[in-house]
Amino acid sequence: MPKNSVPTDSAARRTAEPSADPAAPTRVGRIPVLDPSPVQPGELWPAKAYVGEVVPFAATAFREGHDLIGVELLLRRPGGAESRHPMREVSPGTDRWQVELVLDAPGAWSYVVRAYADDYATWRHNAAVKIAAGVDEELMLAAGAALLERAAAEPGRPASDQDLLQSAAADLLDTGVNVDVRLERGASGPVAALLTAQPPAGLESRTEPRTVRVERERAGVGSWYEFFPRSEGALRRPDGSWQSGTFRTAALRLDAVAAMGFDVLYLPPIHPIGESFRKGPNNTLQAGPHDPGSPWAIGSAAGGHDAVHPDLGTLEDFRAFTARAGELGIEVALDLALQASPDHPWVAEHPEWFTTLPDGSIAFAENPPKKYQDIYPINFDNDPSGIRAEVLRVVRHWIDQGIRIFRVDNPHTKPLALWEWLLGVVNAEHPDVVFLAEAFTRPAPLKALARVGFQQSYTYFAWRNTKSELEEFLGGLATDTADYLRPNLWVNTPDILTEYLQFGGPAAFAIRASIAATAAPSWGVYSGFELFESVARPGAEEAIDNEKYEYKPRDFAGAAAADRSLALYLGILNRIRAEHPALRQLRNIRFHSSEDDAVLVYSKHLAAAHSPDGREDAVIVVANLDPHSVRETTVHLDPELFGLSAGAAFQVENLVTGELWNWGEHNYVRLDAFTEPVHILAVRAQQAPADAAAPAPKARRAPRRPSQNGS
Repeated sequence: MPKNSVPTDSAARRTAEPSADPAAPTRVGRIPVLDPSPVQPGELWPAKAYVGEVVPFAATAFREGHDLIGVELLLRRPGGAESRHPMREVSPGTDRWQVELVLDAPGAWSYVVRAYADDYATWRHNAAVKIAAGVDEELMLAAGAALLERAAAEPGRPASDQDLLQSAAADLLDTGVNVDVRLERGASGPVAALLTAQPPAGLESRTEPRTVRVERERAGVGSWYEFFPRSEGALRRPDGSWQSGTFRTAALRLDAVAAMGFDVLYLPPIHPIGESFRKGPNNTLQAGPHDPGSPWAIGSAAGGHDAVHPDLGTLEDFRAFTARAGELGIEVALDLALQASPDHPWVAEHPEWFTTLPDGSIAFAENPPKKYQDIYPINFDNDPSGIRAEVLRVVRHWIDQGIRIFRVDNPHTKPLALWEWLLGVVNAEHPDVVFLAEAFTRPAPLKALARVGFQQSYTYFAWRNTKSELEEFLGGLATDTADYLRPNLWVNTPDILTEYLQFGGPAAFAIRASIAATAAPSWGVYSGFELFESVARPGAEEAIDNEKYEYKPRDFAGAAAADRSLALYLGILNRIRAEHPALRQLRNIRFHSSEDDAVLVYSKHLAAAHSPDGREDAVIVVANLDPHSVRETTVHLDPELFGLSAGAAFQVENLVTGELWNWGEHNYVRLDAFTEPVHILAVRAQQAPADAAAPAPKARRAPRRPSQNGS
């Protein structure tokens, strides 16, 4: 331990009580190092990151008086190799130190922040000031010589470094040479480089080790698409009955999903559906003889959570479906809905897993005054060990079928302890398994689900529509909760058709998709979005003739041929995401201003040092949030936020149209909701100021509807 260092036994410091013993440990070290991050609130579970994520490591560190300190990060990889990374003060006077690093391998990483008295930097500063003023010249040079001698004597210094330091110390004491020359020899050049990289050991403090759990890239990055396999290929017979789509017919849709650039396909429950209290169209209580029922009313005589619906095919057909998806670069995500229809085998085999009412009946699912008569909720306090064992068995079963992603239905209606246990066990066995929490609930349970292990979370994005709402919401995701909560921005779901989409027309669909695809690394689309499905069931915020309760085959090819499809634009968005690694980061969103409250402006930047291809990447998004009008305004940019110098002029490429423009800090924009409501711009090059004096002429082109180009 370096001389004068304080013991770093973190347990002793945490439990220290006031004591009259002068040698008693304290909670704070000799040089305070406080509030390290990344951490989770309360530090009950480790912080999270994904492979390729740029993670800011930070801490607050300072010391008394005016002497300077140094701060560095000691980072240990999962294999045990340790590296040192100097940290810089984020802004002078804040005492907040930071370094950004890419974590490039899955596993448990650990880090320690070390702060130390930087005696050499302190001496350089003081000597330069005093000697320039003619104060204590020989005294300062003698102090410097002593410091260099001490550094040379430190164990582990190579002989060549020792010789350099001892020679410089002698130079500082050589009174036959001008003081400025002597100072130069000890405070700059090779000596300064050596002692800046490896300062003399002195007072120091270290934080206790903290862990960052790094998961595979898909845990944080993905473009999700949802469809119901029973609707893909479904046919109505002359008598009004339906022939259900199957895994084999649904596989025919996979090429189109891949063509739009989606890399995750989420399937609602694929299990047998109960007959008892089956719901009819639009959630009616009376189902007709040909109504398929809700896939979330899981379980019948044909089986439960470990079975596939006979209409869809066999388990072998399901494996063939997922294999075809894999050939196209698509992972299949399966729904995990812990509930049962009255016909589920669990009801007969384990009635104790449900709630029995005073009249002897089993309680239906309820959200008073609503009742869900086709579903029995599980009572997780009745036989919790038996229920946990069964849920783990079901999850392991689907993992054995090749599933590595689960979308969990309504996790906030189940005990948090269940998820902490289940995800902990599953991820210990299979670190590559990803769980997405469908948690449209209060902020506290939503965040808690992420904290205990869910890799991704649905969010309130669908209901954040104004400029101020989006800036606050997206900014919070990138800062306040980024150490543990990874958002997945869904533009619609079978349950959610917002008023913005109901009444905004095709432009609203293009605007929401553009923001979702560029503001966060993961986003999602439910089938029908690309067809601008916008008619709601009266009194509800969901689509009429809801696919949850009926077959819904769609004519995607016919819509595209008639120019009534957003599919091409969705493909453009996913191509842009694939080509621009800045868009696959969560924490790097920065907001700029416009003179119109309906125009949102933000950028995402990835430095060359952090980019997978070693190239700087910066994307600017300018979005007209009003889907009913043309907006003309001036946007004001801070180029330093996307890697350029203040006041820089630069060239941008419109990534949708291919046009090139010369831009600077202040730029006129015209965003027509009916032709181009959003600019997605790549910063291509910094221009000399003269180059930006006259904007490049904008190419003339015929107006195109959002159905063609989304703009």
